[in-house]
Amino acid sequence: MSKKVIIYQVFTRLFGNGASCPRKNGTIDENGCGKFNAIGAMELSAMHEMGISHVWYTGVIHHATQTDYTRYGLPANHPAVVKGKAGSPYAITDYYDVDPDLAESVPDRMAEFEALVRRTHDAGLKVIIDFVPNHVARQYHSVCKPAGVADLGEGDDSSLGFTPKNNFYYCPGCKFSPQFSLDAEGFGPYVEMPAKATGNDHFDPSPGVNDWYETVKLNYGVDYYAGRVAHFDPVPDTWHKMLAILLYWAAKGIDGFRCDMAEMVPAGFWHWATSRVKQQHPGIVFIGEVYNPAEYRNYISSGFDYLYDKVGMYDTLRGVTCGYMPASSITGAWQAVDDINGHMLYFLENHDEQRIASDYFAGDGWRGVPALVVSALMRRSPFMLYAGQEYGERGMDEEGFSGRDGRTTIFDYWSVGSLSRASNGTLTDNEKQLAAFYAKVLGMASTEKAVTEGEFFDLMYVNGHSGHFNPDRQYAFLRKSANQLLLVVANFSDTAVEAGVTIPAHAFDFLGFGEKRCMATDLLTGRRMSVSLVRDGIVTMPVGAWGACVLKLNTSAHK
Repeated sequence: MSKKVIIYQVFTRLFGNGASCPRKNGTIDENGCGKFNAIGAMELSAMHEMGISHVWYTGVIHHATQTDYTRYGLPANHPAVVKGKAGSPYAITDYYDVDPDLAESVPDRMAEFEALVRRTHDAGLKVIIDFVPNHVARQYHSVCKPAGVADLGEGDDSSLGFTPKNNFYYCPGCKFSPQFSLDAEGFGPYVEMPAKATGNDHFDPSPGVNDWYETVKLNYGVDYYAGRVAHFDPVPDTWHKMLAILLYWAAKGIDGFRCDMAEMVPAGFWHWATSRVKQQHPGIVFIGEVYNPAEYRNYISSGFDYLYDKVGMYDTLRGVTCGYMPASSITGAWQAVDDINGHMLYFLENHDEQRIASDYFAGDGWRGVPALVVSALMRRSPFMLYAGQEYGERGMDEEGFSGRDGRTTIFDYWSVGSLSRASNGTLTDNEKQLAAFYAKVLGMASTEKAVTEGEFFDLMYVNGHSGHFNPDRQYAFLRKSANQLLLVVANFSDTAVEAGVTIPAHAFDFLGFGEKRCMATDLLTGRRMSVSLVRDGIVTMPVGAWGACVLKLNTSAHK
């Protein structure tokens, strides 16, 4: 049977940190930190039992931080160019090292990570880590690079704003002078001369507080100063160095890379690099953070296995959940990428997005149930959830650099309430019930053949407004494999409904099943009911408020 990819994102610094009363802007000593060793066989087994296939360990590679590790031979980072006490995991300071925060024994940090990779594999799970190709920390300096490897920027000519031989872009003759102070207590002012271009394509020396000022842009041979002219022959130096980094981590048994802001790096590099990595490590996957639908097919043809379906499916499901889009708009979201549907990664939460249960999204984790059922069961597309989502984590803490914005911080040392309660066995009844529901849905997504390898049929075109169906609030579809048929209805409404769903004659012909009367089971509740499958007939079922119904039927001709 085909295996549906279900990814569980673990923000490693937060997962396993059980600090009971973290302080706003607290240090690692005050607030604690999750560790590689805290993710044990029991936790990994629970993920596997939930239907997870891959674990994305976020924030593994060594990044800028305000925590001092100089006693271990690691350079200190100037606080003026570090966001938060813990720092952003996307401001890498050494591509050949892991984050010392995550180790119980800093000198043994790589061994602790490698042991986590082995434990994950032993649990039947695959490992994904971040690859951050577009930018690095302003004070990037690798102390762990293999012998003979030149550091990024080591041979640059900083008198030139651009040359394909450089790894960075420069502002010749200009000092780094952002629109905020570069002073920090205990440090002199941060000095960078000449200034390097900032990671979010800011090519002057004065980024603002809302820019990615803690990062510098990597040069893949595109001359932005001359209007994005490409210089790819000969192959730019940065391409070789970044390929070496990918191969370094792939050799450690990594099964996939989630590539941060992949669309800010030229597709030509990806085609060149992914083919070489996959040649040496068949089966490794590349997941791209790409937000421009016009570029989706370009990046897939360049070697990406999966791309974020953010501006399509995520934005649509959020809009439907929040009540400003009709449920019928889900149809347009999948149709826009139907030719590449198996490559689109569905999700409802990740570290960049607001929590479903936050005040800024749905306000209650249970209101995400219809969107969960749709995104997990609708297509063969992979699905991703963010640790804590299954408990209804609200993300409403004010942690420090990250304010109370509905997101779980990526910049601060913190303890996530729901994850702490899950770890110490004090989940509330509501959290346990929601987690059980998630496990049930993900179990279906990973084991039901109609989902993992079956055909999909959208029913919305024959289910307009009627006395028994409201396409503004309900969404319905079929999945079928062999004699297994699933009829799925999701209800994005405060009101329970008795939904009457028309099954068109074309569905019978397209999916290859005949008319019959049979017993059906709602896989979510276990409820049994008699169903008449009739061409252009109506199947009626109860669906709870902010709920769903997944009817499973056997369509074989014999009784």
